[in-house]
Amino acid sequence: MLLLALLSTLGGTLHAGEARPLAEDEATERRLIAISSELRCLVCQNESLAGSQAELASDLRREIRALIREGRSDAEIMEFMVSRYGDFVRYRPPLKGTTLLLWFGPGLLLVVGLASLLRYLRRRDQAIDDRPLSTDEQNRAETLLQEQDSRPRST
Repeated sequence: MLLLALLSTLGGTLHAGEARPLAEDEATERRLIAISSELRCLVCQNESLAGSQAELASDLRREIRALIREGRSDAEIMEFMVSRYGDFVRYRPPLKGTTLLLWFGPGLLLVVGLASLLRYLRRRDQAIDDRPLSTDEQNRAETLLQEQDSRPRST
C-alpha cells in the first residue's frame, strides 16, 4: 500500500515536467511547432517531427529552436532541413524532377497492378475450354461417380 502511494506521487512529478514549454518564449515555441509539424521524423517516418518522441527528433527540434533564435525565417529553416536531409524530410515535398516518383509512384503502381490483374483474368478466361463433354468423357465421369458411391464411407 505504501509502495503504491509512493509510486503515484513519483508518477505525478515525472509527468509535470512535460507540461513545461521547452523554449523561453511562447512565440518561439509556436513557430517551432508550426515548422516541425511540416517535417517528417527521420526515425519514425510516419510521424511528424513535432509529435515524435525519438531522440533524433528532439535533437532536430533543438536545432530548429537555435535557428529561430538566430533570426532565420521559416523558409530558411525549411531550406536548411531539406539541404541537410533531402526532400524526404518534408511531408509535402515540392513537385520537381527528383520527387516525381514520390508524387506519382503510388498511383502508377496502382494502375500497373490493375492492368496486370485484368491481363491475367483475360488470359485465364481464354484458357478455360467451355465445350460439352464427349460421350467417352461422360461415360468415364459416370463410372468414377459410381465407384465413389459404392465405396464404404468412414465416419
